[in-house]
Amino acid sequence: MKIVIPGGTGQVGTVLDRALTAAGHEVVILTRSPRHEREVAWDGETLGAWADAVDGSDVVINLAGRSVSCRYTEANLRAMMDSRVRSARVVGEAIEAAARPPKVWLQMSTATVYAHRFDAANDEATGVVGGAEPDVPGYWGFSVEIAKAWEAAQEQARTPDTRKVALRSAMVMSPDRAGVFDVLLKLARLGLGGPVAGGAQYVSWIHDRDFVRSVEFLVEREDITGPINLAAPAPLPQRAFMRDLRRASGIPVGLPATKWMAELGAFALRSDTELLLKSRRVVPGRLLDEGFTFEHPEWPGAAADLVRRVRAARREAN
Repeated sequence: MKIVIPGGTGQVGTVLDRALTAAGHEVVILTRSPRHEREVAWDGETLGAWADAVDGSDVVINLAGRSVSCRYTEANLRAMMDSRVRSARVVGEAIEAAARPPKVWLQMSTATVYAHRFDAANDEATGVVGGAEPDVPGYWGFSVEIAKAWEAAQEQARTPDTRKVALRSAMVMSPDRAGVFDVLLKLARLGLGGPVAGGAQYVSWIHDRDFVRSVEFLVEREDITGPINLAAPAPLPQRAFMRDLRRASGIPVGLPATKWMAELGAFALRSDTELLLKSRRVVPGRLLDEGFTFEHPEWPGAAADLVRRVRAARREAN
């Protein structure tokens, strides 16, 4: 198959490109700064010559959007919104204009669309969309609005011959450098892998190989449309999540951090505490109902596999 991945140069795009290319597919990456073969220039906002790559393709997987790893200032939140909505909108325009439109358009979304909660898990049928929770920072609601607008841009696109799926993805855990797992592992090695603000907030995650397998599953299943949660079936509290990561990597101690300490750390890392403090308890209801089987459903085994692969990559590099 010919697969086009707008915004495919980040961590998730790298994971998909590597796996789909290895499987024998023709993968084309749309990026603002093409540097390699198979990369095509686009601006993420306007139609251009890049649309030729979409015409005649089999699958489009749109990952484009400003990274969430930044301070959540008003300007950065607006950039997140604009980059996601505009890129989804122009991908829809390219598909609409195509003489041979792709069969399926997978549009990246986020599990952050669901409410900050501890009492029950959020699946697609009964999950609570966030934005109105009491006792959380007001700007957390803007993150939810970004997710809703992102999905709406895809839903409103006039692409009657192309099936549309919104990927409400949890954090994708891969051994790649600078990915989220790499950052968490480094924190643990520095002794900072303890509970944050008590550690009761839930962490939703998905192993990189299950992420790829779920994307392949959704491409093949022509009867599935709409929002799909891409998350392992066993989210767990942050204190347990980091404890299992420390065990997998042989790190005995992780210092706890208070909320204000987390705020200082996030400031130093040019990130935001929402990524640490929001309780994301998300489960893959529709994937499980449709018969998808996870290779890594539990975090302890997934963490052990990822640590093993990190160590193997370092041995090869040396």
